[in-house]
Amino acid sequence: MSEWLLEVEDLKTYFPVQKGFFGRRSGYVKAVDGVSFRLRQGETLGIVGESGCGKSTTGRSILRLINPTGGSVKFAGREIIDLPQGELRKLRRQMQLVFQDPYASLNPRMSVSAILEEALSVREQASNRASRKEQVMDLLQLVGLNPHQADRFPHEFSGGQRQRVGIARALAVQPELIIADEPVSALDVSIQAQILNLLQDLQESLGLTFIFISHDLSVVKHFSDRIAVMYLGGIVEIAGKKQLFSKPYHPYSQALMSAVPILNPQKKRERIVLRGDVPNPANPPSGCTFHPRCMHKMDICQAVRPIPTEVEPGHVVACHLYHSS
Repeated sequence: MSEWLLEVEDLKTYFPVQKGFFGRRSGYVKAVDGVSFRLRQGETLGIVGESGCGKSTTGRSILRLINPTGGSVKFAGREIIDLPQGELRKLRRQMQLVFQDPYASLNPRMSVSAILEEALSVREQASNRASRKEQVMDLLQLVGLNPHQADRFPHEFSGGQRQRVGIARALAVQPELIIADEPVSALDVSIQAQILNLLQDLQESLGLTFIFISHDLSVVKHFSDRIAVMYLGGIVEIAGKKQLFSKPYHPYSQALMSAVPILNPQKKRERIVLRGDVPNPANPPSGCTFHPRCMHKMDICQAVRPIPTEVEPGHVVACHLYHSS
């Protein structure tokens, strides 16, 4: 059996661009363009990058909530890209998504008890209503909510409480992998810490594996074991969090790290300001997609896409500065 719970290889998700009255296809938006990584059981991989870089699409493509255009996704050694819907539905019980917006991800017409009972019915282990009610109470306690609030509706809860309900719903089917898509970005800072601590406690007690998607580097550093930096649909660097924060190699990663606030006023860090804007993913640059904004670009960068290279153990960078050497 493979040591990897999740193996993603050259994952691509393109969306057609249509123009004119007849909606003729004029091209593709390359939202995810060749993403590859592997994830061990019990590990947390953080994915960071600017808005529109393809983080959320990557997560949804792995779960096949969006059907990928190409590539391979293996869960526990089993290929799921071409899996029939019936088998995929069963496999999805082992992979769940925690959504960004706790205000929009819960059905306002259903009580919290009904929301969780619906998830339990998918698992098909709670055969009767009394058993499901008992499990709903256990789930609410697990995520730090009062079981006596089970009959309340989502609008009667705060944002942090709603996100706890969303986490309880994901846990109801006893998954192995949870993809958390910006799970704290819509919450107050004090509540963010509570939710992050809850997720870490659940990971330790239940042996969960996480993909944690965020644009906030400090949040990802707190929660992740390894971090992948995405730019324009691809991963430009992936490393352990200590490696990445102490010595980022890719020019884009260096620019991101230079923007992280330093608590010690005595320390100084040179701020790297990138030129220009993120290119249009419907018409990405040739070669290295970062080259129009890179301060170190060479002729090869405009023509050849860099191959991911391991610059030190566990630290992989897609940049010609290191591949050429």
